[in-house]
Amino acid sequence: MNKQRGLSDKAFDKLNTFFVFLIVIVIIYPLIFVISASISDPAAVSSGEMWLWPVDITFEGFKLVFNNDAIWLGYRNTIFYTILGTIIHLVILLPCAYALSRKEMMAKKLILWFILFTMLFNGGLIPTYLVIKSLGMVDTIWAIVIPNVVGAWSILVARAFFQQSIPDQLVEASKIDGASDFYIFRKIVLPLSLPIIAVMALFHAVSLWNQYFTALIYLSDSNLYPLQLILREILIVNEIGGEGMEGGAGLAESLVNQVKTAGLVKYAVIIVSSLPLLIVYPFLQRFFVKGVLIGSVKE
Repeated sequence: MNKQRGLSDKAFDKLNTFFVFLIVIVIIYPLIFVISASISDPAAVSSGEMWLWPVDITFEGFKLVFNNDAIWLGYRNTIFYTILGTIIHLVILLPCAYALSRKEMMAKKLILWFILFTMLFNGGLIPTYLVIKSLGMVDTIWAIVIPNVVGAWSILVARAFFQQSIPDQLVEASKIDGASDFYIFRKIVLPLSLPIIAVMALFHAVSLWNQYFTALIYLSDSNLYPLQLILREILIVNEIGGEGMEGGAGLAESLVNQVKTAGLVKYAVIIVSSLPLLIVYPFLQRFFVKGVLIGSVKE
């Protein structure tokens, strides 16, 4: 019996290893392909000659992207939006989730019901735009930062974390010693909540970093454009840039070069927009895994 169980366990481990290996390949291959395609000859990419490693290495795509001053403006705007929006998100989320996690809070169930209600219904694009416009936030940074600053899902996950990780005895002992609720939250709760803070900050920061649709709707001033919207415009310009060229043999050659350039720029844009988050994530991974596992456990 023990021998059979040992063999089944080994088979199960090997099967898991095989599936994990497949998952790693599925995740890693697109990353390697995009990096290689961004510095390879577009003809080799389109013909299938380049399928993993770079072929005829060229950095023309990155030169075209980084020589555009709008890229640096977009980076500055996006970093500012991400940092400011994440700070506002945490300032609102953490006190709200902690208060809802305390048993002594009055009308807690009613407030939770209203929060859950927002997960079931959405006002829609037009009503949301009218609200943003009536508040005077159109064509301002607040149109990017304020909408969706805190979601019901974030509040519920953070609340679950506080309920499981902050013992009632610790809070009660602090109150007996004369500590106020604000002091307990600032000096005791927050230092013990780094995992959930990192998780919520990372989720919201990624959302702010990747958004372009909100900017597309609410912003008309190009000086306020985030990186994603600027990269989108660069792609569009490179794809249609050859339409106004003169005819003849020069037109055919120009169109071919335009197609090649568009391919290089497309992959370079993916790298430029994704690299900062890929660099930051490993430093938050330890907190990220712990926060997700603890905060997602049902009461």
